[in-house]
Amino acid sequence: MVAGTKAAPPTPEPPMIHETTNVHSFSNLMGDVRVGANVNIAPGTSIVAPVGVSFAIGEGTTIQEGVVIHGLGTGRVVGEDGQEYSVWIGKNTGITHKSLIHGPAYLGNNCFIGFRSTVFNSRIGDGCIVMMHALIQDVEIAPGKYVPSGAIVTHQQQADQLPQVTEGDRLFAHHLLQMSQPLSVPVNSANEISYKNSVTTMSLNTNLREQVRSLIAQGCKIGLEHADQRRYKTSSWLTGESISGYREDQVLSEIEHRLQDYAGEYVRLIGIDPQAKRRVVETVIQRPGSVSTNPTTNTKSYDYRSTPVTTAHNGNSPGTDVVSAIRTLVRQGLKIGTEYADQRRYKTSSWLTGPSFEAQSESLIVREIEALIAEHPGEYVRLIGIDPQGKKRVSETIIQRPGEGQNAQGNGFRPQSFSSSSGTAVVASVGSDMISQIRSLLSQGFKIGTEHADSRRFKTSSWQTCSPIESNRESEVIAALEACLAEHQGEYVRLLGIDTKHKRRVLEAIIQRPGQQIPPTATSNNYTPYTTSYSSASVSSKSYSNGLSSEVVGQIRSMLSQGLKIAAEHADKRRFKTSSWQTCTSIDSNREADVIGALQNCLAEYPDEYVRLLGIDTNAKRRVLETIIQRP
Repeated sequence: MVAGTKAAPPTPEPPMIHETTNVHSFSNLMGDVRVGANVNIAPGTSIVAPVGVSFAIGEGTTIQEGVVIHGLGTGRVVGEDGQEYSVWIGKNTGITHKSLIHGPAYLGNNCFIGFRSTVFNSRIGDGCIVMMHALIQDVEIAPGKYVPSGAIVTHQQQADQLPQVTEGDRLFAHHLLQMSQPLSVPVNSANEISYKNSVTTMSLNTNLREQVRSLIAQGCKIGLEHADQRRYKTSSWLTGESISGYREDQVLSEIEHRLQDYAGEYVRLIGIDPQAKRRVVETVIQRPGSVSTNPTTNTKSYDYRSTPVTTAHNGNSPGTDVVSAIRTLVRQGLKIGTEYADQRRYKTSSWLTGPSFEAQSESLIVREIEALIAEHPGEYVRLIGIDPQGKKRVSETIIQRPGEGQNAQGNGFRPQSFSSSSGTAVVASVGSDMISQIRSLLSQGFKIGTEHADSRRFKTSSWQTCSPIESNRESEVIAALEACLAEHQGEYVRLLGIDTKHKRRVLEAIIQRPGQQIPPTATSNNYTPYTTSYSSASVSSKSYSNGLSSEVVGQIRSMLSQGLKIAAEHADKRRFKTSSWQTCTSIDSNREADVIGALQNCLAEYPDEYVRLLGIDTNAKRRVLETIIQRP
């Protein structure tokens, strides 16, 4: 018999388990695992400490079914006893079903880790609550912080902005941990009620939850209005009780209860910008006889980032801001409507319809609005932007209020402001697609920047940096972006997405060009006319068939040079309204000609549908660009 040439692996140290600890026979404990008193380890758990690695589990801790605790051979945390461990779990901490704790990791006392959540290379302070399906990696979370369900916390800045734990959160976590104890342990009825109240929001659909999350992230206040059939027909909505709190689960729970209170009525969600004191969103989320809430219907999205619109000093003529608003709506191909209301109707939102305009000149529309303002001097007047294709409102702007005097600038309507010559700069507005892209970049932890260049500098790619954008709040980023556009009218302006960790740009998109005209078919829901490649200097002037412009080709070329994967999606009008995009034929090649050919085939195959171009970072497994390149 031939003797082995390799030494046998070292034998792992046996676990050290306190005699009062309950370890199920179907659990797996191996290695230097030190378990304190009165710990409950459920079946199906796997706690394996590699050779040379130590784990510590504090007394009174609960580890539920399917939990995996493992550790790397390198990396240590210092426990409360001053020794080094790969994984340290404090006292009275609860780790629930199928969670993964991978060292190096430190969990403090009285923590809660929700179902299927992952903690790796992180430190979680005492009393923290991590809800379901969360990822905590490479960060340190201060004591008493709350991590919402589905959160991805991989940057310290994200960890520092987490909200505090509330008493309701503690009761909910306590109840879940009680349910895993032996049947002889009584369950507190108060905790059970708290648990039931916490899960009622599960009936609200994903779209509504996403919209609430977005509004909270922007610092908006959320309210509800309701109306029966008669009031709904006259738009006489009644205001419900305001929703307190800025935590997603709390807001959703209150919305759920309000929907039950207003069963059989229309209910709409209101998003309010507290700084500008105006509404940014109105969404009908319940209809009589509806089975589920659907915030995608009857949604009004307001451009709450634009400068407040005021009347001119003479009381009848629109100010320059109103003129700019009209110009923007006309050039985006939107239909323009008007409404007016006296004080009583304004309080009940019973607006009366004024004249509407479609495919008319700016000067004619302004004259008509001047006449409307003159007819209703002591009333509210608002401007409506209507998407004729989607047949829905995309903006509502109050342009006159009773008793409103001279505007802040003191300048009224000037006919010369209608100059449409090629030398006149057109300032790009921040559309919903651009907002979505900014939101996506911020959610991934990227920094937003802007650059500008005149025509001479643009030709030599000598871009200059606008004022730095230090904030990661969506509303502040958009405000800074619009300030850059306003400051550099008549120049090129481009949006940057910057990965600060790897010190590289992930996005460069031109959002303003000198004298750029918006096509009549464009709507405010898309900023495609302003989007260019990652490297504008590489864009050729060549035009391609089937809708691929030179800018799109330049964008493809730039993404391929960065090693990104190209893909395309399509949607008919019905699917476009619900954002239910379908994937075109997969593009596996990284050759420019093959990619362009595949995109042209997709455009030709779906000539009457929306088509958008995708740039995918295969390493990070995420999209870095979504741009609509064809509209019906």
